[in-house]
Amino acid sequence: MPPLMVGFDLDMTLVDSRPGIAAAYRALTARTGVYVDADAAVSRLGPPLRTEIARWFPPERVAEAVVEYRKLYPAYAITPTLPMPGAEAAIGAVHARGGRVMVVTSKIGRLAKLHLDHLGLAVDELAGDLFAEEKATALREHGATLYVGDHVADMAAAEAAGIPGVGVATGPCSRAELAAAGAYLVLKDLTEFPAALDRIIGLALEQ
Repeated sequence: MPPLMVGFDLDMTLVDSRPGIAAAYRALTARTGVYVDADAAVSRLGPPLRTEIARWFPPERVAEAVVEYRKLYPAYAITPTLPMPGAEAAIGAVHARGGRVMVVTSKIGRLAKLHLDHLGLAVDELAGDLFAEEKATALREHGATLYVGDHVADMAAAEAAGIPGVGVATGPCSRAELAAAGAYLVLKDLTEFPAALDRIIGLALEQ
């Protein structure tokens, strides 16, 4: 069996960034004068920032708003963000089994790293600014064994990388949606991950 490398999505998989992201969007509204419904925005985390910004800003201001939001992000979004239930134990389970952990996220890497460092989540590799099938490039490059995420696009990433996708029903996508998107299995949250990891490793060894 190749070395164990488990990929995780970030927002709503490893961290609950909704309070911090909402605060950043409210600060963006105050800075630019363009209203962003922060509560609505954080209900659909997953796609790239530009996708959400384009809902509120005219096309000619999207790039500017993305830059401004990212300037505001460290001051507003990091401290309020919390680890998802079971996140630390899930990472620890991979390391305890001799494996490595990587985060592959649509958030740009330097902002993702701020979250990981602030919460003390010990990951071995980080790849940012990737969404859906784009994530497969990083997963393949690092030899990922499986990919864990809360969004149907994460299941598409796993499929494109040719590895099992494990869904966690802690984000905007339901268990049924994750299953329909091709999830190898769907968990309530990461508290169920260590036992599921043992099952996946056992199945791989039998093959």
